[in-house]
Amino acid sequence: MNRFYIETFGCQMNVADSGLMTRVLESAGYCAVSEPAGASVVLLNTCAVREKAEERVAKRLRELRRLKRLRPDMVLGVTGCMAKHLGKDLLDRLPHVDLLVGPDSYRRLPELIEEARTRTTVSLAMDREEDYAGLDAVSVDGIRAFVPIMRGCDRFCTFCVVPLTRGREKSLPLDEILRQVEVALAEGAREVTFLGQTVNSYHHGPHRFADLLDAASRVPGLLRVRFTSPHPSHFDEDQFRLIAERGALCPQVHLPVQSGSDRVLADMKRGYTRAEYLGIVERLRRLVPEVGLTTDIITGFPGETDDDFAETLSLMETVRFDSAFMFAYSPRPGTYAWSRQADDVPDTLKRERLERVIALQETVSLERYRRLEGREVEVLVEGPSRRDPLHAMGRAPDGKTVILASPHPAGSLVTAKIARANSHTLLAEGAEGAGDTGEERAA
Repeated sequence: MNRFYIETFGCQMNVADSGLMTRVLESAGYCAVSEPAGASVVLLNTCAVREKAEERVAKRLRELRRLKRLRPDMVLGVTGCMAKHLGKDLLDRLPHVDLLVGPDSYRRLPELIEEARTRTTVSLAMDREEDYAGLDAVSVDGIRAFVPIMRGCDRFCTFCVVPLTRGREKSLPLDEILRQVEVALAEGAREVTFLGQTVNSYHHGPHRFADLLDAASRVPGLLRVRFTSPHPSHFDEDQFRLIAERGALCPQVHLPVQSGSDRVLADMKRGYTRAEYLGIVERLRRLVPEVGLTTDIITGFPGETDDDFAETLSLMETVRFDSAFMFAYSPRPGTYAWSRQADDVPDTLKRERLERVIALQETVSLERYRRLEGREVEVLVEGPSRRDPLHAMGRAPDGKTVILASPHPAGSLVTAKIARANSHTLLAEGAEGAGDTGEERAA
């Protein structure tokens, strides 16, 4: 009766939330299992940022319907953003689901499961005070740990459901974050990634994001610190200078741009212009010349013209990102864009533009990766390569995946000379035969 299985969809925040739920359930006497067939409680922790993410979850829930029929006493639940976004509409579509839990109700998960054993249970209310302080929300995966430092978002970009599903910003006290870093180190982590919907808008009392970076960079035993996902408008030179000066702060910045057109950026309510974004990039690269710079790009946003799209391609050519997450626009119910901005770009054109963006980024990524051929990089080893355990896999400080020629212990630092690169992976001397492993895309 007390065995549970959690399947995670979506972003790193969801990965961390699954870790939080695991700790809450284990403290209540539950035991995690590796397959849904062996569990009395099956939870899908979900994402609602894109339509395809919800479609994947719906498909998985339909697959689990057969298991539910064989074991009607099993509690089948949906947690996270999709539960909050669709609410009882999800129960109408998939009535075999027993439990819906929103992102602010994980502390009460054991009692909600017990209630769901006898009746359908829904707990989706937002709680402005719930920040999960005092609970270990850190999620440790080998030598990497993910530590939420804030929840929610105050930006209200017109295409985004996050403020609707996760509410307004709530930041953890700095001391509490550092306590969770210590928990991660005690569990074997050597690198932490700070998480937040707009992570660099972190503020609690007198403390701002730069204060957290400063404090984290001084934690003994913590080799590397990363963060995601920031908003361009919340960066300042103090943050960039710390990244440049502190060895533990990785020179890796994810800087979502979404579009290169001022008109589209205004319609998205992103809060910056093309020129302002390029100014941020210029200041960042001036202070941190070897920064690994990544981004998000949306094609086919409502009203996007050929000229708007050309501006996006132009910005990509100008900035030359190391890599990018690229998507065709899909309207999300409840957002401003869904209700007030007509989805007037045909799907075929959205996909065509997306393919052009991907092709351009692949070309630029190959250039950015190959510029490291012949150079030495410091690699923090994460474990064996997924394709070949005779090779080790780790990451350079700028976030690029590196395949090493031979096994090395996880958590070790190895200096490697890069012999060859493709658009996703750096191959150290002796590992050239590893080919295009796709490690970064799978990570």
